[in-house]
Amino acid sequence: MPSDHNAALFVADKQGLFKEKNISVELVQFNSGGDLMVSMASGKVDIGYVGISPVLAAVEKEVPVKIISAAQSEGSGIILSKDSNISTVSDLRGKIIATPGEASIQYVLLNYYLNKNGLSIKQVNSSVMKTPSINDAIKSNTIDACVTFQPYVSSSQANGNKVLINSHEILPNHPCCVVVASQDFIDKKPDTVKDIVAIHENATEFINNNVKNNTSAVVDLLPNDIVSNKDVEAKSLESFPFVYGLNDTFKSDIDNFMKIEVDLGLLKHPISHDQLFWDGK
Repeated sequence: MPSDHNAALFVADKQGLFKEKNISVELVQFNSGGDLMVSMASGKVDIGYVGISPVLAAVEKEVPVKIISAAQSEGSGIILSKDSNISTVSDLRGKIIATPGEASIQYVLLNYYLNKNGLSIKQVNSSVMKTPSINDAIKSNTIDACVTFQPYVSSSQANGNKVLINSHEILPNHPCCVVVASQDFIDKKPDTVKDIVAIHENATEFINNNVKNNTSAVVDLLPNDIVSNKDVEAKSLESFPFVYGLNDTFKSDIDNFMKIEVDLGLLKHPISHDQLFWDGK
């Protein structure tokens, strides 16, 4: 995804961690998590860095993928156009609000935020756009607001747009991006999957060790299409936690998130841990 949520992938690739394990990697970018999961379903992608919501939607449709590691939490926000007269959640009623898709984390967050404040998604003009289109639309004030992920929250703010609320204020500790593998890849190359999990852990540790005191060491390893401004990118990286592994806390956070999706009618029922996670066994 075109996001610094996937910084561990970019760091690992630039540092040659995959080559050290003789793993040949081709990075392919998608504009939405839904598109990425479609490619995984068709067997075109082996490993994906993607939001939890598209994964849940795919697994519910019996797409054979498993979460192999957490990647990060939080890191989204509701951005307002410069010309909007929005200052509170109630002002969102009737406004045009873009998200990356109905299977996205951002769409779930918007639903949850409206619902908890006595509104529903039907009371706003919800529009689905690809991420680049969202960025262009908020700059040109052709939409009233958007729910997007970092670094676009920080870059929009730097460009003079207001942030109505950040996602950690909407739903503290909510899971966001995870690392998934196709079941076929797991079955055929379990040792390679274990190596990829270890590489992800090493890259995440590098980020966490540098993001506060030497952020440029991380920023310099990210793709140019993500880093529009190094100072802005540094602030983005500092604004949400990078994580790895599949500990009980992260699984519990996903369980809580699934319950929200079920309550909102976005999932039919919670998905079992056996269906969702691969713990290397």
